[in-house]
Amino acid sequence: MTDILPGTSVPDITFKTRVRDESAQGPSPFVWEDLTTNDIFDGKRVVVFALPGAFTPTCTSKQLPGFETHYEFIRYLGVDEVYCLSVNDAFVMHHWVNQRPGPKKVKMIPDGSGKFTEAMGMLVSKDNLGFGKRSWRYAMVVNDKQIEKMFIEPGMMDECLDDPYGDSSPETVIEYLKSVAK
Repeated sequence: MTDILPGTSVPDITFKTRVRDESAQGPSPFVWEDLTTNDIFDGKRVVVFALPGAFTPTCTSKQLPGFETHYEFIRYLGVDEVYCLSVNDAFVMHHWVNQRPGPKKVKMIPDGSGKFTEAMGMLVSKDNLGFGKRSWRYAMVVNDKQIEKMFIEPGMMDECLDDPYGDSSPETVIEYLKSVAK
C-alpha cells in the first residue's frame, strides 16, 4: 500500500478538460480548458474521491451517487468542493455526468493519461479486466494543496480481482470530517 502522509503536497498536474462554450460551432459546443492542481486545491479544503473507471458498477451505483447524495452535508462540514477523479478522458467523464440520473453537484476531474494518479502512487494495472492502467479506489481531504487525510481501499495491487469499497466511501469521509469539525 502507498504511504501518503498527512502534509504531503498533491502533485502539480494540468488536467485537460472540456467546458461548454456557446460560441463554439457544431453539434458539440465545448472547448478544451486546462485545469491545474492550483485551480482545484489552492486556498481550498476539498474532498477528492478517485475510482477505477467511469460507468463501472461500483463507481456508478455506489461511490459517485453516494458523494452526490451527501454533497451538501460534506460542504457543511467545512469542505469547499467535492471532486471525482478517474483515469478517463474528458469525453468519457462528460458522458458519464450526462447519464440519467447523473451527478449535478460533484465536479469531475479527467486524469486521462493517469499523470496525477501515478504521481500520487495510486496507479495500478487492471489489464486482467481489459482496463489498462487505472486508479486504485481512494478518497482524500486536501487542505490548501496539502493532504490532510487519505482513505485508501485495502489490497492495492496490480491485476487485483477484487474491487474493495468501504474505506473510501462518503460515509467514512463524513465520519472523519465530523471528528475534526470545529
